[in-house]
Amino acid sequence: MAEVNTLVVRKPCFGLPTGCPQCLSAYIYLKFAQFPFFLDFHLNNPHSDQIPYFEVGDTVAYNNEKEGIIECLKKDVGVVDLDSGVSSLPDWISTKAILTAWLADALAYELWLGCEGSSAYTIYYSDLPWPLGKILFWKKAHWVKLKHGITNDNAEVKKEEIYERAKSAYDALSSCLGEQNYLFENRPSSLDAIFLAHGLVVLQALPESSMLRTKFLEHANLVRYVQQCKTELIEAAPSPPSGPQFHTNASSSAPKSSKPKNKPKREKTKEEKTFKRKAKYFVAAQLVAVVVFLTLMTSFDDAELELDDADGGYDYYE
Repeated sequence: MAEVNTLVVRKPCFGLPTGCPQCLSAYIYLKFAQFPFFLDFHLNNPHSDQIPYFEVGDTVAYNNEKEGIIECLKKDVGVVDLDSGVSSLPDWISTKAILTAWLADALAYELWLGCEGSSAYTIYYSDLPWPLGKILFWKKAHWVKLKHGITNDNAEVKKEEIYERAKSAYDALSSCLGEQNYLFENRPSSLDAIFLAHGLVVLQALPESSMLRTKFLEHANLVRYVQQCKTELIEAAPSPPSGPQFHTNASSSAPKSSKPKNKPKREKTKEEKTFKRKAKYFVAAQLVAVVVFLTLMTSFDDAELELDDADGGYDYYE
């Protein structure tokens, strides 16, 4: 039996096969390489850095291995190396740095802090129970602030720095692309996949009020490039032979099973009814505990924020 190639990503949203930039770059790279694969969606543990991952038989290549999912696809899975012959060009290293540092940082800032987090919550946490999704969202937003050293005193300065670097990056990429169809030697590479994933998320997922989206729209050739990718690789993509599966375990590579037939109902025993009732009480108690925790945490944060406003401290906490 032939092995099944499966790319497991975060869920589709905003008219994209997946709303996650890292997942989308892997999807686009495989499309460029014309490598056959099925697309599955992972709904649990959305904060895991293992996602996206690629399954080939019993072998799984994770995003957090080596240099990321695209390098794993080339070295471990055997997908064609689209960077061969162009990765030695003089502008390759600087362009890669722009994409993986300046633009990656700008998109992360915009998703988690710049647009009130609505797009990020939809992409990563909307399938989780509300309290859990909110806690994970706040944790990630806190991490973004820590990474950029954002405090109450320097928030506006940091914001301007991030947007200014993004503008410079777009200017450089616009000059590099010119009227070509791809960034280097008019053929696709991993940098094209990374940039197109970035551009699709910026144009599709961010609101019209987004500062990053506004700066992107100032470059007509970049917009044309992204729209062309959307038309050729996403909208024109044929439907897979079978519907997508929904994974619940990041290390799962078990065969997909068909939907079981409905069994005739039977009367529940007294023990089953008692167990079900206790389970409901347990879930309710857990929800109450989470609400109380969030209430206390919010009260604590408000008190700390007042102190920070007086003393010039940080606006986020461990």
